[in-house]
Formats: sequence, C-alpha cells, structure tokens
Amino acid sequence: MKYIMFQGTSSNAGKTLTVAALCNLLARKGYRVTPFKSQNMSLNSYTTRDNDEMSIAQVMQAEAADIEPNCHMNPILLKPKGDFTSQVIVQGKPAGDMRFDEYQDGFREEALKAIHESLDILKEDYDITLIEGAGSPAEINMYDKDLANMLIARITDADVILVADIDRGGVFASIVGTYFLLPEEDQKRIKAIIINKFRGNADVLKSGIEKVEELIGVPIIGIVPYAENLNVPEEDSASLSTHHFTENQKITIGTLRLPRIANFTDIDPLDYEPDVGIKLVDIYDDFEGIDALIIPGTRNTVHDIEELKKSGAFEKIQKLSEKIPIFGICGGYQMLGNKIIDESHLESNYGTVDALGLLDMETEFGQIEKVVKQSQATVIGDSILGFKKDTEVTGYELHEGITHLAENQKPFLKVSKGNGNDKDGIYDGAITGTVCGTYFHGIFHNFEFRRNFTDMLRIKKGLEPLGLTNDDFKDAKRVNYDQLGDLYAENIDMDFINKLLEE
Repeated sequence: MKYIMFQGTSSNAGKTLTVAALCNLLARKGYRVTPFKSQNMSLNSYTTRDNDEMSIAQVMQAEAADIEPNCHMNPILLKPKGDFTSQVIVQGKPAGDMRFDEYQDGFREEALKAIHESLDILKEDYDITLIEGAGSPAEINMYDKDLANMLIARITDADVILVADIDRGGVFASIVGTYFLLPEEDQKRIKAIIINKFRGNADVLKSGIEKVEELIGVPIIGIVPYAENLNVPEEDSASLSTHHFTENQKITIGTLRLPRIANFTDIDPLDYEPDVGIKLVDIYDDFEGIDALIIPGTRNTVHDIEELKKSGAFEKIQKLSEKIPIFGICGGYQMLGNKIIDESHLESNYGTVDALGLLDMETEFGQIEKVVKQSQATVIGDSILGFKKDTEVTGYELHEGITHLAENQKPFLKVSKGNGNDKDGIYDGAITGTVCGTYFHGIFHNFEFRRNFTDMLRIKKGLEPLGLTNDDFKDAKRVNYDQLGDLYAENIDMDFINKLLEE
C-alpha cells in the first residue's frame, strides 16, 4: 500500500476536492485507489450499502474513483449537536454523544484503534490510499491530541502534500507559517505544495513561489484555478457560501438555510433540472420570489424550530404553505407536524415544542435507536404536487425520532425496505395538499420522482413539461468528476505525483 496525504494550511483550503480529483485521475489510469479521512467533523453524512454512516465528503471521493463507499474510508465521524457536544460515529455506528473534552480524554484510544483497523481493512482491497487531513496540521494548541493530520502521516509513513488556499489571501505566509510551526520530523514529510483556488495570471506569483521554495526547500508543484462551474457535493455548511447554485431561472426553488442544516446535498439534483434555479433562503429573509420551498435536514430539529419562531420564519412558512408547495426532508419533515416531543431532552433543553402544524402528526424522540438504513419505497397515490402512484424511490435514512400520523393523515410512501415513520417500517412521510415530507434523504436523486415534481412547477408557471427524457444529474455527475480530475491534471505536476507512487 502506498499512502499520500493531503493536509491544508487551513480549513476549506481545498483538500477534499484535491483528494477527489486525484482519486479520479488515478482510478482512470487503472490504479486501485481509495480515499481516507481518519476523523471528520461534518453534518453531511450518508448511509452506505451496509447501513453504516459516513461523511458525504468521502462518499464523493469514492464516487470520483468509481468505487463503492464504505465506512472504513471515514472511521470516525463527529456530528456537532451544540454546547460543545458531538455525536460520535465509529466505523459507521453511533458510539454516543460526547463533549469535546470527554472525547479527547476518554475516547481517544478507542478512536485510534478504529483508525488502525480501518486502514488494515482498506489495505486488503486497494493499492493506493489518498488521505485527507482535517483543518491544519499546525494547530499547536491541539498538536498532542491530533487524530487527523501528522499522527496519521506517521502511522502510514505517508508523504504529505500541503494544500493552500490563495483565494482568502496571505497564501505565502500560511505556507511558510504552517511549515515552521511543525516539528522537524514532520517538516520532512512535506514533499510538495499545491496552491488552490487561484484567479488571474499565475505569472504574478513567480517571485513569491521562488521565495517560499527558498525558505522551506519544498517545491510548489501546481497552481489550481478557482473552478467556478464545477458542481460536486460539498462537505459541510460552511461551503454553502461559495456553493454554485443557478439562480434567476424560470422556476426558483427555495431551500431554507437552517441554523444547523445537514445533508443539504439532497437538493443538488434539482439544480441540474432545466428551467430550475436554487435559492438559499435564510430564516431572516422575506421568502419572496420562490415557487416552492424545501426544508432540509437539521442536526437539531427542536433547536431549529425554535430559531424559526424567533426569526419570524415560522409564521412566514405557515402563510407560504397556502400559496406554494412545501417539502420537508428528515428534520425538515419533522418540523411540518404539530408537535416535537423531546421529554428526555435528547435534542435540547426545550422539551416538547409546537411545530409548524402543516401535517397532522407528532414526532417523539427517545423511543427508537438512531435509524441508519438505505431504503426503498413507492409513492402511495397521485397528488397535486405531481407525484405519481407507484413511482419507485430509493434513499437513505439517518434520523432519530419516531413520527406518529393522526388517523386521518395520509402517509406518503409505502416502504419495502427501511424504517420510515416507525419501527414497523410500513409507511414513510405524510402529504396533505401542497405540503409533503419524508425521512428519505436523496429522494430527489430519483429521476422520475424529481421530474414529476419539477414538471408540476413548470405547468404552474405556464411552461411545457419535459417528461421523462434523460437524467441530467446522473449524466452530469460523472462528467463533473472527470472535469475535476482533468483540472488538476492540467495544473499540477503529475510526474511528481507519479514519482511519489513509484518510490
């Protein structure tokens, strides 16, 4: 096994996309290559084929390499819940909620054991592991507690390539500062540097590059342009500020930017629909100019419903439901009911709270263990939202809480595989008029389901429906991964990478 590790001078420097690009390039050359991130903190996660939970970033990197994602590519996932507490996911399974100090002091050895095990398992199937670091390796206040950067480089004896973000400014200082804050043994591991997110003429960087190479003795092997038009899944909500969305289209679908938004990649396929643009709607916005509203997942349903009340968005959404379709996914679905019952205070200290009251149902926490499953179902009946009876859908479930529908409330899906609303796994979701919700993440990744919904919006706007032509999202996804790989192949020294692999 050959290991190359990509560490950043900061968070959001471009490590995730760099690993994805090289996974794509090396896989296309015939290498058996896998991504790996020992510890990831993210609210965007995914359920694997084995019903394990892992970060969406490593899923994206696996897709770029055209391999099936599995939890050993991300053995430790931390999902922040607030108050310095995170849910800790170990090799795909919940290990409990822990404060940061509890995790660092009491769980570190357990986490390290899982990391070693996962590395050994990946070694059985792959020749090359491209490792992504977390944040910066030069966080000197946490260096002795590091589980994601130089410790992993030492464990795997990996060569390290440092990725630096020039878009935020100060790129040369960040490179030199990072290098000299590291112990000498770790400085020796850094074999090259990639400057990422550059806009402009690279010639202006020449003198700065020469000075940096002179100071630290490490070559800068590439300057990667800022990729304005690439549209690949993002790792966390921080990236939403730079995410590429197509606005000003004939149809605008609003996506509510909840304070603790999670799994916002659910909306990605809609952005590929002709005539359709995506608009991120803050909870303090006026909600004007949208033809439908999607309320996505959240890591804390109770907290976010209370934030909707404080911001005034609560009443705005209730009034909006009389005019346009409202669709909730997972936590967003739970918000559409009458109440959220949390007497055990698993979500927050609020306890039981009133929800939007748009669907006749209640959600209760503490009655079932966390549901982590890939799921299948069929739409129960035709609806004015365009959904057709017996349309098959797949998705994945990542939720805590059980949802009880009132006797007269119509469920949305009949479940053939998965959990849905309750432990019996018979029905999922609910629908009343133009308000609908489901626990199925990824439901809009189903082409027929998605096209039926967007054709309904087209007809409402006086446009011609497109019908079941071709799946633009599925086609574009592979193209985007290949374009990402090509971008790096054209702008970094791949001969240098190949030499590292040969060594």
